[in-house]
Amino acid sequence: MIKPYDRAKAVAYAHEWAYGRNPRYYDFSNIGGDCTNFASQCLYAGSGVMNYSPTNGWYYINLNSRSPSWTDVDFLHRFLVTNKFQGPFGQETGVESMEPGDIIQLSFVGNNDFNHSPVVVATGSPPRIDNILVAAHSADHDNYPLTRFRWQQIRFIHILGVYV
Repeated sequence: MIKPYDRAKAVAYAHEWAYGRNPRYYDFSNIGGDCTNFASQCLYAGSGVMNYSPTNGWYYINLNSRSPSWTDVDFLHRFLVTNKFQGPFGQETGVESMEPGDIIQLSFVGNNDFNHSPVVVATGSPPRIDNILVAAHSADHDNYPLTRFRWQQIRFIHILGVYV
């Protein structure tokens, strides 16, 4: 069964925790960055469903019991665009499909080495690179213009729904 992704809850969570840390989750800021952990928290706020599959899942229980996709940029991408069983799922798409609650991934170094996962909190109509605002951790931001980042590559992940 598929349920809708609650974009309003994902964005509300992003605004609430953009400049803070939810004590329920470990703060990875000093060990590689907290951006994808924060993106996953926002996704969870909007989906309410984790996928506890030990190999290809997406879940967080604690620091030592979590899936790679919860905190790693490329593993999160892979989970979202291939998930068919439980939790949020999406597709890589163009900027024109971005909505609040979606994920953007940036590569600051090129070579398909993506290393940042901001969460879309607002878009213009139609969405364009120059009218998207994001929230993110590591360098904490909220309502931050996407164009303020300096990336080599960018990809857009539009969340389609949630398998329950």
